Amino acid sequence: MAVVLRLLGEVAAEVDGRPVDLGAPRQRCVLAALAVDVGRAVPVDRLVERVWGAEVARRAPATLHSYISRLRRALAGADGAAIVRRSGGYALVADAVVDLHRFRRLCGRARDDGAVRSLTEALALWRGEALTGLAGEWVLAVRDRLRQERSAAEHDLVDARLHAGEGAELVAELSARAARHPLDERVAGQYLLALHRAGRTPDALAHYRQVRTRLVEELGAEPRVALRELHRRILAADPALTASHPRAAAVVPRQLPATPVPFVGRRDELDRLDVVNAGITAVVGAAGIGKTWLALHWAHRRLDRFPDGQLFVDLGGAGAPMDPVVAVRGFLDAHGVDRQPTDPHARAALFRSLVAQRRMLLVLDNAADTAQVTPLLPGGRSCAVIVTSRDSLPGLIVGHGAAHVPLDVLSRAEAHAFLTARLGAARVRDEPRAVEQLVGLCGGFPLALGIAAGYACTRPRLPLSALVGELRWFDLTSWVDGDLAVGACAVQPWRHRRTFRDQGRLAALPVVKPASACPADYRFGSTGDCCAVWRAHRWDGPRVR
Repeated sequence: MAVVLRLLGEVAAEVDGRPVDLGAPRQRCVLAALAVDVGRAVPVDRLVERVWGAEVARRAPATLHSYISRLRRALAGADGAAIVRRSGGYALVADAVVDLHRFRRLCGRARDDGAVRSLTEALALWRGEALTGLAGEWVLAVRDRLRQERSAAEHDLVDARLHAGEGAELVAELSARAARHPLDERVAGQYLLALHRAGRTPDALAHYRQVRTRLVEELGAEPRVALRELHRRILAADPALTASHPRAAAVVPRQLPATPVPFVGRRDELDRLDVVNAGITAVVGAAGIGKTWLALHWAHRRLDRFPDGQLFVDLGGAGAPMDPVVAVRGFLDAHGVDRQPTDPHARAALFRSLVAQRRMLLVLDNAADTAQVTPLLPGGRSCAVIVTSRDSLPGLIVGHGAAHVPLDVLSRAEAHAFLTARLGAARVRDEPRAVEQLVGLCGGFPLALGIAAGYACTRPRLPLSALVGELRWFDLTSWVDGDLAVGACAVQPWRHRRTFRDQGRLAALPVVKPASACPADYRFGSTGDCCAVWRAHRWDGPRVR
């Protein structure tokens, strides 16, 4: 039976077109709290906080389990929709259509052909205020975020219709919107263009003067470049403004690297990033702690929020920091800008103009300090920026209001989950003591775990106990201060003899290739283990001690 879950209005569910009784408001809030993260586990404590708030009643967890049981009974007749227990929480597993997720998918496709159709279909899913009938801090925060998403979609639909040549058909709608948002320059520009195309150029010019006066009097600022340029073109009767042929579509950059796998843990940090819709977030922590993995994992989960594109740059960190001028040039290249100003300040200003009022995500990875990041920040608040850095970036937090998301090492349980995902459950189950030792050697650093797991994956017949014996000679957690190539010394140490000799770590041991001649210095556990490792790697250089 087809299941539809509705959040964009009153929270409701339908099975084959028939409404389902979801019970009291808090019981419906439980379903909503699961539906916004459909397919993903929501821990019990997080569910309780979403439904009852920070001031949680003592009996709230017990009441939650009662609500879950009732919701399961309500959805019992629906094929492919169920609330299941999963990893300390609950997940809504459904082949159902959740109107919120369908809305976001349609908005995400709006940059392709048929933007007007996609956005019109997306907005038709709304039946009123999101989560109507529910209350609480979490509900208010989600409702406010969804209100902004709906408004942005409405603006995008007007842009698409104007791009298709409409004008007079939009005047009444934009007149009401301009009255509700008198200082919104995007709405003002749309209204000016619609009036001009409707043959009401004097009204358009009068509205511009009115908007400019209010901006100066209330904000002390002149209109931005885009609105001033539109006003100039209307005064000059630019024929391109009334052309019925749409212009070439703008370049939409999609620069995010691939999603990191495996990814474990970080639930609290992902939740903090989930509130990001615009503004700046600083993800900070030690080298190898997983800052980039967190940023990319979250970004790929939330692509629908940023239909105008995603930009990514590795700023090189403190060791070899990239000049921000080079990064800005790369961003302009990604937008298809052929002729760029030579002056760095003018180039940065052009970049800010390009992304103004666009819903984009910028991931500025491995930043050295605030000064390196500042020239890359958009001027408005429509874009979201995630900065990762080993530095705490106090200037970004104080001067630009960035949110602060610190990262710590993975727990032992999360480290076990990481190794299980990389090595397979059978291999981990067969050598639990070696896995426990391996977790300890890696210190909870995702990069160190990745190095060790990568080494084990390339040697599927190597016992994990032998790998632990090998890695005891190395301090994996010290290598996370460098890049992955340095960490790969754990995999092939003989190729980096000079590096370790300079660090005083290389022992001048003889080169012995025959397994039968394996000396005591090379033994880890039994001689057989040692020789097996020796044969597997065919080492031709001294050992790292």
